[in-house]
Amino acid sequence: MLLRQIPKRCISTAAAFPDPRPWLIVGLGNPGDKFVGTRHNVGFEFIDAFAKSHGITMDSVHCKAIFGKGPLRFVNGVPVFLAKPQTYMNLSGESSGPLAAYYKLPLNRVLVLHDDRDLPCGVLRLNPLGNHGSHNGLKSVIYHFRGNREFPRLRIGIGRPPGQMDPKAFLLQKFNAKARERIDAALEEGVDALTQALSKGLTESARCFNKEQKYKHLRLQTMPV
Repeated sequence: MLLRQIPKRCISTAAAFPDPRPWLIVGLGNPGDKFVGTRHNVGFEFIDAFAKSHGITMDSVHCKAIFGKGPLRFVNGVPVFLAKPQTYMNLSGESSGPLAAYYKLPLNRVLVLHDDRDLPCGVLRLNPLGNHGSHNGLKSVIYHFRGNREFPRLRIGIGRPPGQMDPKAFLLQKFNAKARERIDAALEEGVDALTQALSKGLTESARCFNKEQKYKHLRLQTMPV
């Protein structure tokens, strides 16, 4: 897979041999056609983009999630499981918790993808751990991880609602054309970055990637969509 977005200086060489343990990547969102393309569903969109990029078919249901895994074709030698919980956002942990338990994965091998209003639209952050930040899906995941917050997450910026708009209505609204363009570019960029992180090592890859995203943040925060 060719890397189009990541500067060479940010390609980690920390891990000469990838950790062979599987990764579980969980994208948060709401099931159903009416939620397709909404801000709250960018976690689902990221899973779909990653699956398409690596030829992983999302064709089964496992632990209340639409599920896929790389059959013989792993991401740079690292086995990957992909999941889109079908429990609705606020109950995402009812799927994520059992999936991690089923595969006996340590939480540092479970990566959660979710929307984030604290980041400008199209800006990404890769964090090794953190709080829920008032995100109800993350609250549920943490609860079902028995309060453990030490799992990595990829935050996908969607920006803040304009004016006095109800935040809930904003989350369930589809992107306008300009925001859609930013999100599509961010998904492509994020898939490349995540592929590097899974194979080369999360910590070093995240440090370099987040440095690049910081400059993007500064550039986009004054450019409303």
